[in-house]
Amino acid sequence: MFVSHVNPSIRDSFWRVIHSASSDVKKGIDLRGILPFECIGMYEQTKQLATLIWDKCKLIEYSKLKNMLLDLQNQKYIRQRNNKENEDKMSLKKMLVDNMFKYFDSNDDGYVDSNELAQVIKQDRLGKDLSQCSLFDLLKYDDYNSDKHLTQEEFYRAFQVIQLKLAEGQKVSITSATAGQSAVLTCSIQGILRPPIIWKRNNIILNHLDLEDISDFGDDGSLYITKVTTTHMGNYSCYADGFEKLHQTHILQVIVPPVIRVYPQSQAREPGVTASLRCHAEGIPNPSISWLKNGVDIMTKLSKQLTLQANRSGVHISNVRYEDTGAYTCIAKNDAGVDEDISSLFVEDSARKTRLGVGNMFYIFYEDGIKVIQPTECEIQRHIKPSEKILGNQIVATDPVPVKLHYDKSHDQVWLLSWGDDEKSSPTLQVINQASESAAHHTVHTQPVGKQFDRVDDFFIPSTTLIINHIRFGFILHKGEPALHKIDLETMTYVKTISLKDYNCVPQSLAYTHLGGYYFVHCSAGIRGATEPQIIVDSVTDSVIGYNGDISGIPYISPDGHYLVSIDGQRGLMRVQYITIQGEIRESFEIRTNLHISDATFQPSFTEANRYNIFASSSVQTNVLVVELSTGKVKMVKNLKEPMKTEEWPWNSKNRVIVASDLFGQYLMTPSKESLFILDGRLSKLNCEITEVEKGNTIIWVGEA
Repeated sequence: MFVSHVNPSIRDSFWRVIHSASSDVKKGIDLRGILPFECIGMYEQTKQLATLIWDKCKLIEYSKLKNMLLDLQNQKYIRQRNNKENEDKMSLKKMLVDNMFKYFDSNDDGYVDSNELAQVIKQDRLGKDLSQCSLFDLLKYDDYNSDKHLTQEEFYRAFQVIQLKLAEGQKVSITSATAGQSAVLTCSIQGILRPPIIWKRNNIILNHLDLEDISDFGDDGSLYITKVTTTHMGNYSCYADGFEKLHQTHILQVIVPPVIRVYPQSQAREPGVTASLRCHAEGIPNPSISWLKNGVDIMTKLSKQLTLQANRSGVHISNVRYEDTGAYTCIAKNDAGVDEDISSLFVEDSARKTRLGVGNMFYIFYEDGIKVIQPTECEIQRHIKPSEKILGNQIVATDPVPVKLHYDKSHDQVWLLSWGDDEKSSPTLQVINQASESAAHHTVHTQPVGKQFDRVDDFFIPSTTLIINHIRFGFILHKGEPALHKIDLETMTYVKTISLKDYNCVPQSLAYTHLGGYYFVHCSAGIRGATEPQIIVDSVTDSVIGYNGDISGIPYISPDGHYLVSIDGQRGLMRVQYITIQGEIRESFEIRTNLHISDATFQPSFTEANRYNIFASSSVQTNVLVVELSTGKVKMVKNLKEPMKTEEWPWNSKNRVIVASDLFGQYLMTPSKESLFILDGRLSKLNCEITEVEKGNTIIWVGEA
């Protein structure tokens, strides 16, 4: 036996201890501190062997013990409390454990040891009622640091008391990230036994979504965004699973370096005339603009003859002189970076007009061919008859009855919707790839999955902007179906379906803002055709996040993403909302009108940088509504003659379109039944009328290349 080689005198002492060791295992106590040194090793081996023999307190039995202790404590509490029926379960458990620990810790030193446990067993007569387990098993299972004492924190762990805390100053956290970089949002909720952290955006749980750009939550519960874009801006919340009342709000702000365009790139002027140079800058926050002339700050050269306009976004030179010749550099700066571009001015005798090309023209497609119109002088540059062959151009065969085109600049594709026939019996969606290239073109049909596109009624692809130059996804709308079918524009294939059934929404049209990544969906209620409130879809999660308040009607988004204009023709109401650089949707103002708006378009303000006006045409009247969106001021351009009847234009609901020119364009065009009207957007008045153009309701602006 293992004691045979021990000194006889020590052996005799040890045998007397063997029985005590076995008994101690039962009692959960330890006598090592009072044994002779030579006996300690043998005592420990014997105790381990006895543990195997006597220890019948398994985890299941131990859990029953702890539940019984809580029940005993709860019975004491019920006799004391004052009918708190709706008390929080975790708060109640914490209080019971606090009371238990205070009772067990008889000497009030912050620790519970085996002697104190033995005292409780004796006082409460717990020795016979605990089946295979005893209070000493608290030391066995939950003495985490093995110091033979139990602290209050170890009691909390033993009885699964989750204690969470969040400092008052950390309830709201603001994180700023630069577009294109990564961001980490760290949840500051801490505590004993903290459950896994749950993250939400717009009340949608992110943890269970397979998101390409938000895919790693980390062991510490942090939220990782691998490549931040303006769609990610907004509020995120985190909380420990099961404890949503204690949550932290994270405000993610996204800053974007400036991107600018100047106009014109180059111009020649004769002495004595005026010259204007304009600079359009976008970024988050809005960039500040400054100008240099030949490398010198233009502020030192300002005079009555040379002035800055529209918050420095324009340089106006009256009565130009030879010394005004130079390179004018526009510089845009914000917290994220800087961008610059040069507009050159040459003052010379007999300056020739730049030869007119295909740019800066309105192209009107109508029954007698195409008319190309230069708006400044209201000149018809060319009339292309239907029978005329256009040299150097291609004819691309499409499916029958093409009704809608969209150029996706980010993929250089033209998307084309065809009805098949006037009854829309076999609609199709086709794509022309490498549209701007000189190679021979042909159409490619999109690739449906499970015939997802066999009932296509419309499609929507967001437009690019100066700071958002790539669009990856679009949507297909099916006739009468309460759903949006998401498509990958690069592969031209179906991705997923977003159901709108719970909102009774059959989508009619969409608008998109990159500020927060929201789609605003104009709905009808199926067959009845009743107008429903707009719903909002979050492009980050592809989830419906609710109604846009009580706002209904067709949504329009300004090119910078800030202004949402919703036009409800049935109610004669135009509602204007503002979307902040934090992605917040704010109500601005409303305009009541009996104009029966047919179409609307935006034009940058000529008096304020980063502001827009909206121009709206009427489906039945002769006036055009003009609204200054930053102030709500309303003007009217009158007497533009009557539009064609709605039944004369079966291709869409817009029987009188209105089309603006580009960022720096001054003019807009809208048709009447038998003529075209060019409006001066700077002055908000009629510029001229082009006659003998019947049903010229398909208009395209072609800007400078």
